[in-house]
Amino acid sequence: MHNKILIVEDDIAISEMVKNYLIKDGFLVKTAFDGEEAILKYLNYDFDLIILDLMMPKLDGIETMKIIREKSSVPILIMSAKDSDVDKAIGLGLGADDYIAKPFSMIEFSARIKAAIRRSTKYSNNEKKEDPMVMKVGNLTIDVGNFLVSKNNQAIALTSKEFDILKLFIQNPNRVFTKVQIYSFIWKDEYFGDENVINVHIRRLREKIEEDPSNPQYIKTLWGIGYKLEVI
Repeated sequence: MHNKILIVEDDIAISEMVKNYLIKDGFLVKTAFDGEEAILKYLNYDFDLIILDLMMPKLDGIETMKIIREKSSVPILIMSAKDSDVDKAIGLGLGADDYIAKPFSMIEFSARIKAAIRRSTKYSNNEKKEDPMVMKVGNLTIDVGNFLVSKNNQAIALTSKEFDILKLFIQNPNRVFTKVQIYSFIWKDEYFGDENVINVHIRRLREKIEEDPSNPQYIKTLWGIGYKLEVI
């Protein structure tokens, strides 16, 4: 079965280059050249992954991603010439699964696409097979089987990666995880050395589960080492 990909990129030359490479790599590919066209195609087709540029006419990549994330957890890979930590943080914080800056190697780009689809597929299959299991720590409750998290009995909306990170910590209380280990367990892929990916997900998770994210009660930072879920 061929995976279906939507490329959202207003630069026709880049769009065609990526499209032709991915078609040769065995993917089914559709393209959109602005955010509005991307939303229309997303609503009419079932995609396995979306490649999204940030700077686009009519509706930029951030707004496009917000709309898609309200309806779906489809993997989104940001492809942009903007490579600052702020841009990465915004994109990843809003639900992107990965970020690659232009110019890039098509070999690495294709590898990241395949890894994102593989993780998404494996996650979906595991969720179907996994027995319902409820874990609690402090005022948090995580229902693994139903992909639900609540704080003081109020539901919390987490992205799939935030959920996986929280589950990893709760299943291993007081164990210290390095950033390399977290990437390996959650992304199940080779660590590319971009610490910002993990930092953003940890920060966003803290903002949702902690009473005071700047002074976290649950996810503690061990400077120069990594993170752990502290349970006393």
